[in-house]
Amino acid sequence: MSTYLNIYITTLSRYFLGIFLILYCVLGITLLIRDDPDYDNSVLLHAQSVCMFLFSFTAFLCISSVTGDTRIMLYFFIEQVLMIGIIVIGSILYPDANRLFGNNMCMLLSVGFVILTRLNVNKSLKQLLIVTVSFIVSMGVPLIIRRIRLLYTLKWIYASIGIGALGAVLIAGQITYGANISYTIGGITFQPSEIIKIVFVFFVASCFVRARGLNEVLISASIAVVHVLILVLSRDLGSALIYGVVYLVMVFVATGNILYLLGGGAAAFAAALVAYQRFAHVRTRVQAWLDPWSTIDDTGYQITQSLFAISSGSTWGLGLMKGNPASIPFVEDDFVFSAVVEEMGFVVGISLLVICLLSFLASIRLAAALSSMYYRLLAVGLGTSYIFQVFVTVGGGVKFIPLTGVTLPFVSYGGSSVLTSILLFEVLMGVSMIRMDEEIFYEKINEHNEGTRDKSIQS
Repeated sequence: MSTYLNIYITTLSRYFLGIFLILYCVLGITLLIRDDPDYDNSVLLHAQSVCMFLFSFTAFLCISSVTGDTRIMLYFFIEQVLMIGIIVIGSILYPDANRLFGNNMCMLLSVGFVILTRLNVNKSLKQLLIVTVSFIVSMGVPLIIRRIRLLYTLKWIYASIGIGALGAVLIAGQITYGANISYTIGGITFQPSEIIKIVFVFFVASCFVRARGLNEVLISASIAVVHVLILVLSRDLGSALIYGVVYLVMVFVATGNILYLLGGGAAAFAAALVAYQRFAHVRTRVQAWLDPWSTIDDTGYQITQSLFAISSGSTWGLGLMKGNPASIPFVEDDFVFSAVVEEMGFVVGISLLVICLLSFLASIRLAAALSSMYYRLLAVGLGTSYIFQVFVTVGGGVKFIPLTGVTLPFVSYGGSSVLTSILLFEVLMGVSMIRMDEEIFYEKINEHNEGTRDKSIQS
């Protein structure tokens, strides 16, 4: 490929990537507003798929032209077959599900494949395998959510699984960067705190199915505190923060009592002070957050490199393969958003956050439309878990909050994170089908009542 053609592709791709994601977001906002079974949203959904394809094609073509590696386009073809397969299979198996969740999942995964291919092709190939296996594993989740209506009765099973899995890591887990967060079975490494987040949401939702008084709050709070304490003792403070916030939001939605929310917030603040006093690595992260420039050669290196990368990205980015994201330690895991902004610009970065926000708003709108408190709490808890993880990851990378060491769902590299994120969205799709079942049920009741009233009038 000629030098001039390479320049032409890499220059134009900076703008096209942002434009395609902007169009995708506009379509997503329209779909969210038109979230009504009476509307046929197939055209909008297909248009989103086209934007996703064009975004990936443009990005992979740019990487291939710069590196001169034509195998990149073969990888693009395989990745697109997987994304299209996920969308098509999902629409065939679950036509009543909210397909915005599926589209957003694939769009975020596509962004992840692009930036991981740019950073480390081998890791991107592993991520493709992880996503494929995760999709196969989770394919039947929406059906399980829809058909097994006794999931709310398994409260103590959820609690036992959560405490048992987290406790096993605390006792026999591998130490990674000072925290016990994983263990290995058969050569495969798991991070249980990721998967248990979903189980934890199921537990809290189960606690408030039949009653929502003080007794239920105390029981659920006791188990929640055990989860959080185990994570704190494991020094997995980022996950502990997410668990705590998810619990407080779910309790507030279940009870409507803002005092629980305020009391929990005060307790979390006190716990943060204790953690600051107790753990040296917490003090180190807080210091790096307050003044990373004073320790730029040591503890502040990560965050300063992240800020340099973000600031150099400007509106449309430096262009794929034109930046230096590899200068950020662990960029594929904790700082992938910084890499995205550096080379694809603020337009792509903000669009990425809009897609995340649309997914959260879709879960909240879904919760508002449900009559069952159990499924309502599931939607709220899972949506909160997702968006708060996005917040702490991106917030840490832009120096809005101290670093927490958690990944950006769907985009960052990591098996447990990807599997959990896919399972989370699949559960939300299952809950969206419950909403459709409820609407059909109430429509039949209304038709029956209207028919009875008409017969009464005639008689």
